[in-house]
Amino acid sequence: MTFQLGYGLFRAGFVVVFMGLHIALMIGLLVAWRRDRHACAQGFLPRGPTPQAVVPRVSVIVPVHNEQRCLPDLLRSLAVQEYPGTEFIFIDDRSSDGSLELLWGFAGALPERRVQIITLQENPGPNYKQYALGKGITAASGEFLLFTDADCQVPSQWIPSMVARMGDPQVGLTIGPVFKCSHDPGFLYQYQCFDHAVRYMYLAGSTGIGAAGGGFGNNLILREEALRSIGGYTTVPVSPTEDAALIARLRDCSAYQIRSAFGKEVFVMTGVEDSWEDFTNQVLRWNNGGLFSPDPATRFNFRVLMITISLGILALFVLPIVPSLWPLSGAVLLAMTMNTLATLKLFGSTLPPKKTIYLIHVVFTPLYFTFLTILGFCRFKVTWKGNILKAPWQQGKKQQVPNYRE
Repeated sequence: MTFQLGYGLFRAGFVVVFMGLHIALMIGLLVAWRRDRHACAQGFLPRGPTPQAVVPRVSVIVPVHNEQRCLPDLLRSLAVQEYPGTEFIFIDDRSSDGSLELLWGFAGALPERRVQIITLQENPGPNYKQYALGKGITAASGEFLLFTDADCQVPSQWIPSMVARMGDPQVGLTIGPVFKCSHDPGFLYQYQCFDHAVRYMYLAGSTGIGAAGGGFGNNLILREEALRSIGGYTTVPVSPTEDAALIARLRDCSAYQIRSAFGKEVFVMTGVEDSWEDFTNQVLRWNNGGLFSPDPATRFNFRVLMITISLGILALFVLPIVPSLWPLSGAVLLAMTMNTLATLKLFGSTLPPKKTIYLIHVVFTPLYFTFLTILGFCRFKVTWKGNILKAPWQQGKKQQVPNYRE
């Protein structure tokens, strides 16, 4: 009798917690979307031609490591940006291909623009990108720091549109969406596009309920004053997901607010991985960043989400033996249906046109998330640009990025 009562409470509690979490995220997504529309309506920059002196200065910071193949697309998209007072800061992190030559070519072709190129001869890690970003931050002079990656393409109005989201002085950081672009009909490529979109749905929903714990670091704008308020970049713990660590630090240690951006004018596009191995390595790094985040709140929230998804999926395999576990699997599939519909509604224009295939993701996405969670807790190694990253559990708690800007 006691076992049956406890078992019944477990099943009911699972459904309440899991569905309650996802309903809260859907409400947060709506709140975040409405806030973004309000910010755009309010505006930040004066209309029409504007003297350079009256607009906030922006430093666009881009780490580069062996991106000769993708870099030209980014540079072309940056060259058409029309925002007065922009400085571009590229950190070439020991590239051995033609990346550095492309950067110097960009600087030479735009002599009227302020372009800084920082070359790193060594990088001690343990997060190589985080170290490189720190070097770029210390060289920046802008009131806003705007980040992207060398394998991205930004829309033509990206800089003024992201700055417009910072019109409220209480907003310290805004995350923007990053979507993958592919015309290949294969399932691997279509799934990557969907995966990026649904991840941003989760991220934006979290900001809407005041629980921001992550974002895409290749589309993120930060108020320099907000960075100083938390003691500078040195106070951001070393993490395989340095963007999430920065967001969590700002959320917990400052009075600044964190927002999410919507709208095609801020959609940053990036390429797809060419194999399941490469893609899994990429998303495993992101998942491990949440599972083992140095921020307790982010770590707890992400683990609750991933573990409950995993329990619901694993229950599917034992339903023939224990059919009474159906509420666990049913809650996960219902939540995934809700997430898929929200993702298609908000970001469907960025996805391959065969929308019917996304019905598969109602099952495949939680199944894949379960696979990543198991790999994470089994402590599989993750690489970045060919370097093995130290796992979160291997990094000393006192280890910090050098103090680049205070």
